[in-house]
Amino acid sequence: MNNIENPMKDLDADIFFQIIQTFWEMKSWRESANQLVKMIRPYFIFDNLVIYLLDPMTLTLEAAFAKATGRGKSAEADVAWGEIIATRVIESRQIVLQEPEEADPLNRLKQPYTLALPLATPSQVYGALVFIRFGSPPYSAEQIKFAHLLARLLSRQIQYEHLKRDRDHLEFQYRVFQVQEDFISTVSHELRTPLGFIKGYTTTLLRTDANWDEKTQREFLSIIDTETDRLQDLIANLLDSAKLQAGQIVMNFQQVRLESLVNDMLTRLALHHPGLVIHTDIEQPLKPIQADPRRLVQVFENLLTNAEKYAPASPVYITIKSVRNGVKVDIRDEGPGIPEKYQERIFDRFFRVPDQQTNVHGSGLGLFICRQIIQAHHGEITLTSKIGEGTTFHIFLPETID
Repeated sequence: MNNIENPMKDLDADIFFQIIQTFWEMKSWRESANQLVKMIRPYFIFDNLVIYLLDPMTLTLEAAFAKATGRGKSAEADVAWGEIIATRVIESRQIVLQEPEEADPLNRLKQPYTLALPLATPSQVYGALVFIRFGSPPYSAEQIKFAHLLARLLSRQIQYEHLKRDRDHLEFQYRVFQVQEDFISTVSHELRTPLGFIKGYTTTLLRTDANWDEKTQREFLSIIDTETDRLQDLIANLLDSAKLQAGQIVMNFQQVRLESLVNDMLTRLALHHPGLVIHTDIEQPLKPIQADPRRLVQVFENLLTNAEKYAPASPVYITIKSVRNGVKVDIRDEGPGIPEKYQERIFDRFFRVPDQQTNVHGSGLGLFICRQIIQAHHGEITLTSKIGEGTTFHIFLPETID
């Protein structure tokens, strides 16, 4: 029976239902422990509750959760927290009950009744659950069984969190492996193709058993020159993407007038891409921004040449206007569009839309580099796209860089 000094409710079906419901609903063992402290105290009196977890690498104990609720709350720093007994529990994987050797009715804080239980599954020890009660009554057999149930439920929840963490880590490693596989496949293909052309046409020109007229020689050399440029671009993109991801590229921020920057870029593009039709709508006056002009040109050129590759028959529309705290740039084409299922991954490193034309060369690095550059400007790049209607890239660039 419960004594008068420490009235406790009898354990009944209701409290067991509440406990099971708590473990079912809470997302972590810490949330469950927080709820349990308030829930079980009317049935199971304790002053301190501590959960020690064992670090599997260093084999040291850490007090991962601790609550002082009763007599020890006002003297929280001075009372016992059961670390020594927790160590014994972990070593033995057995319940340990420790009672005070001598009664001291004048100071109950010197009369700790300690109940420590292993947090473990059949294959793994995670730590120890420790209850400390200052002063009488001792723990009853029924209370020890109740505490054992709590320890087992906590153990399972901790095990679940460890398994989830391990699963997430494995999934991450698998994604990294897939990206590496895609990278090797893509780069091997992209390197092999221009190298094949360069090697083939160079070998042909060096043959001593054939004479090529000047027009044919120039045609072969033009192909070699084009493929060398393509190879150079691929290597530059690989280096840029690696440096940007590692944060090793220093941006040269300065005041930039986007209208002049874009007009100069379009003049150069017209020489190298005469078939690309570009319409501009630039708001006047347009506020200047802080930016790295060379890197912004790299972003704009990548988006425009992508439009030429993937929407070759479409004009491209550039709209630039001032917005609050910065400038907004929209680059729109009227091409085939990007399927919705691929839009979230379009800025991922090495990602290429599987359904796009197989004759279009690319490494899957361009848009990744664009995003890294825009983020380095503290800006944002997004897209909207609809099949059969085209794609629009939206860029926000802040007025100043903090």
